[in-house]
Amino acid sequence: MDPSTEIVRLVVNGQSREVGVPTHFTLLEALRYVLGLTGTKQGCDKGDCGACTVIVDGEPVLACLTPVWEAEGREVTTVEGLAGPEGIHALQDCFDLHGAAQCGFCTPGILCSAAALLAGNPSPTREEIREAIAGNLCRCTGYAKIYDAVEAAALRTGGPQG
Repeated sequence: MDPSTEIVRLVVNGQSREVGVPTHFTLLEALRYVLGLTGTKQGCDKGDCGACTVIVDGEPVLACLTPVWEAEGREVTTVEGLAGPEGIHALQDCFDLHGAAQCGFCTPGILCSAAALLAGNPSPTREEIREAIAGNLCRCTGYAKIYDAVEAAALRTGGPQG
């Protein structure tokens, strides 16, 4: 094996994976270009846009800034992993129903940020939603439909708003 390549053990969307990656790869590069999980978007590569947001051990993380070896042995969830055996995640359905995705480039990162929020706070206020997705930039929607969709998903999964 090339000395600049390492085997990294990742748990992605509930599946253990061993991948050979260059030692300089980010989590984003491993997910997109080695594992083929292209839902995680490559945007600014500087941590400014949030398009690459994934969930690592329950917390939203910017995959473009995370060295792949930092995710070794940790639970990584991408937008592809939000759906379960019973179907799509309530957030995905509510984004569709509320027209919260326009071009869709930012949507996977926002979905991951919102899913992490709802997992830890099933009844967030609109301000808590706003704070949770503050690191995700959207150029198309103006955010109101996104907030509405997250609120609707919270009602489905966590009960009344607080």
